[in-house]
Amino acid sequence: MDFFKSILNETGAVLEDFISNPENFILLEAAGNKIIESFRNGNKIITCGNGGSMSDAMHMAEELTGRFRDDRPPLPAIAISDPGYLTCTANDYGFEQVFSRFVEGVGKKGDTLVAISTSGNSPNILGAVMTARRKKLTVIGLTGSDGGKMAEFCDVTIRVPWSAHSDRIQEMHIKIIHALIQYIEENIS
Repeated sequence: MDFFKSILNETGAVLEDFISNPENFILLEAAGNKIIESFRNGNKIITCGNGGSMSDAMHMAEELTGRFRDDRPPLPAIAISDPGYLTCTANDYGFEQVFSRFVEGVGKKGDTLVAISTSGNSPNILGAVMTARRKKLTVIGLTGSDGGKMAEFCDVTIRVPWSAHSDRIQEMHIKIIHALIQYIEENIS
């Protein structure tokens, strides 16, 4: 019993640390507004991440195109997650290019890339961010600790104040994603 309680207490402490920094709410609102602006201008959201962060990227895209809480028109969002595409590109160009090639091929000026990396240092995520910058996409980064290398290249970087293990960062990322989607739904009309 104490084992599970300590895990959940640690999770609560990370959440409380995030909430205690007022700057995080400014960043959340800025990220939500940039996504809304993309949608209002007829653009789309592209999401990407590795491992658990890919699951978060997929989750974000499906709740924007599908449904979160209320019925509304679908919003244009796509996660870079197709296994055929990923394995083809990794085989032909290397795993470091799987996200950047997609952004190169599908991303347009005015779109928004949501790049998710717990360390902020994943070479393939950093490549997507750099490609998005070059193509004039807005870039929102979800990361942990100090934000890693990608933080300086994002228009908005939301950092979870944790560096010990990626699971706590990922738990916060899904809370952040849900908060952003709810904000978008309430402000998109």
